[in-house]
Amino acid sequence: MVAHLHGDQLPTWIEAATSTTNLPSLRHFAQHLERDLNAVTAGLTLPWNSGVVEGHVNRIKTLKRQMFCRAGFALLRKRVLLAP
Repeated sequence: MVAHLHGDQLPTWIEAATSTTNLPSLRHFAQHLERDLNAVTAGLTLPWNSGVVEGHVNRIKTLKRQMFCRAGFALLRKRVLLAP
């Protein structure tokens, strides 16, 4: 469903997962997916994602953690702009 963008199958999967009694963690996960079903279905159906943006955010946060209490904002800005 995730790899082939079959979000239309999500309600059926949620129904099957919530009816299981021997996997309470899976049942709770499926119940939480129902809270925002439209967004989850869109994420599993549409070809667009925010992977590139999340990668940049992760890179910037890593640089920020490396420089914690070591330098000011000016050096952090230079590293963010010049880092590959």
